[in-house]
Amino acid sequence: MMASFPSIIPGEQMTGSVLIVGTGALACLFAARLAEKGVQVRLLGSWPEGLEALRSQGVRIVETDGSEHAYPVEVTADPADCVASRLALVLVKSWQTEHAARQLASCLSPDGLALTLQNGLGNRERLVEFLGAPRVALGVTTYGATLAGPGRVRPGGTGTVSLGVHPRLAPLANLLGGAGFAVELAPEVDSLLWSKLVINAAINPLTALLRVPNGELLVRPEARTLLASAAGEAAAVASACGQRLIQSDPVAAAEAVARQTAGNTSSMLQDVLRGAPTEIDAICGAIVAAGKACDIPVPVNRALWLLVKALAYPER
Repeated sequence: MMASFPSIIPGEQMTGSVLIVGTGALACLFAARLAEKGVQVRLLGSWPEGLEALRSQGVRIVETDGSEHAYPVEVTADPADCVASRLALVLVKSWQTEHAARQLASCLSPDGLALTLQNGLGNRERLVEFLGAPRVALGVTTYGATLAGPGRVRPGGTGTVSLGVHPRLAPLANLLGGAGFAVELAPEVDSLLWSKLVINAAINPLTALLRVPNGELLVRPEARTLLASAAGEAAAVASACGQRLIQSDPVAAAEAVARQTAGNTSSMLQDVLRGAPTEIDAICGAIVAAGKACDIPVPVNRALWLLVKALAYPER
């Protein structure tokens, strides 16, 4: 059952401040939309080129019509510059979550809240380890974005931000809604998280390995077979773990997403193309671990996990 948060009227100037941990594609997308509406945005990151571009040129967004707009934001690599932050969005890659959690532990206010909208499993738990449950909220987003360069982002179409129930979440939810994001309250947000995990496991590793856009997986029969197997295995693990998926047919759902985003380059393929670590451990790796715990075989997810990890084999 979904419910909408009451939000500020779209187009209205807003007041408030948000700390965004990360300087990648989604971090820049959220920063731009919030800054556009007058929210004071500070980005905490570690990518030197991204920080410099954001500091000197603002966060730049390339719209679908080709127009480009820049919005001023504050940037820092030092969590000491973010002390007493009350609202934070965690938008780093899953392998960076522990580092982000340690940074937030030193700067998030005692009554503050960090909302994770990251891919994969385990991010909320890692944040709770350092921040405590009262200061961590879980959400799932289907918004997509492609980093066109340091501090420069191209939106990937429409989406939603689905948020779990949390007593401190309304102020941040209202800021996101006022910035034009479609925000929903999801009482069973773990079901949404697992539902997105199934889609990610079916699409992301295959596009990264084959180096193709999402829609190409439906054109190649063998790739489509692997997509279906990966989605089916992930759904079986979810069921064994007691997670109810929002899709009645996970394979059809994965194919629908691949079709709807046919021209998109998945975030995992973007990582591979620029030689960056991927989130494969939090996606297929997490499914392998959960499958082992529940005694559910997942040979395709295991193969995809190992193959993507092999792409980043360290130099001798």
